[in-house]
Amino acid sequence: MKHYTHATMGLAATAMLTSPLVLAQPDESVQTEAGAIAIETVVEGLVHPWGMAFLPDERMLITEREGRLRILSKDEKLSDPIEGVPDVFNRGQGGLLDVALHPDFASNRWVYLSFAEPGEEGASTALGRGRLEEGKLEDFEVIFRQEPKVDEENHFGGRIVFSGDETLFFTLGERFLFDPAQDLSNHLGTIVRLNHDGSAAADNPFVDQDDARDEIWSYGHRNIESAAIHPDTGELWVAEMGPLGGDELNRPQAGKNYGWPEVSWGKHYSGEEIPDPSENGEYANAVMQWTPVISPSGMIFYTGDKFADWQGDMLIGGLTEQGLVRITLDGEEVTNDERIPLGVRIRDVEQGPEGWIYVATDEPDGKVMRLRTLDD
Repeated sequence: MKHYTHATMGLAATAMLTSPLVLAQPDESVQTEAGAIAIETVVEGLVHPWGMAFLPDERMLITEREGRLRILSKDEKLSDPIEGVPDVFNRGQGGLLDVALHPDFASNRWVYLSFAEPGEEGASTALGRGRLEEGKLEDFEVIFRQEPKVDEENHFGGRIVFSGDETLFFTLGERFLFDPAQDLSNHLGTIVRLNHDGSAAADNPFVDQDDARDEIWSYGHRNIESAAIHPDTGELWVAEMGPLGGDELNRPQAGKNYGWPEVSWGKHYSGEEIPDPSENGEYANAVMQWTPVISPSGMIFYTGDKFADWQGDMLIGGLTEQGLVRITLDGEEVTNDERIPLGVRIRDVEQGPEGWIYVATDEPDGKVMRLRTLDD
């Protein structure tokens, strides 16, 4: 277990497929605090897969950063790229990012995509939706764009999380520009809360405030690629990438400023110090921080019964960590931080309808892997 500290010590308390009738032999196994689990490859040959979502018929949607959306069948066959996907800015960290289903997908067929949208003045993190019909997206439209567009290739954010109140949260990086994350007149370094049609939620904290964007829920963020709703409280949790050290676990609150780049638990890449959040009460502090970083991407709260000891726990993908990070909570306090090594950069995490855990690897020859107990 790596070092983390708790607020009581003066620091910030340191995200299906129906399985085949006969499961394949696992590629390998790994020991966890709950016992050994099997790791098996579900599909290979993906180019930097970024997001996953399970359809009601137990097929899986998978995005590839280069701009492809594919369907993985129940018998684990990968489709050709789906038609109707928007053009993307496929440079640096940009491209086709997350995929999510509308809560009423069974009736309206809406699939939501986040992506880096190209433009003459640079790229913008955008959110759009289309109807999945007969293996293609129809009537795709962009419903929200981060403003302004930026001529920069990093920190797009892009996670889509539906809440239970007819709204969704959308995470937006500060595009590696630092100071705009403190400026409410733009969307850089924010989490926005939107109605399902992309408009600003009417009760957002900065609605009708001069020089502030109506869509903003919280700000002062750096780059968030991990986000999930707590199944019991309905609250949003995120894991945020820090600079040199200082990845953060946060429970973003309406209107709060999370401090970047004025404060951080990490340092600038040059080694220059940044004040800690605890030194200035103006900024919201993290629930937990990781130094060294885990580079979080993808998050779920586990609600299945296959891993009984993990029910209610948070599972976070780790790029630098090259595995999963399992967080147990007691209210808002972190009580355990377990590392589950997988030996590869993990970009996304999903729970299958059968209760297994699926992870997507961030590689040019990427894959989706399934984690299951050895006795199943």
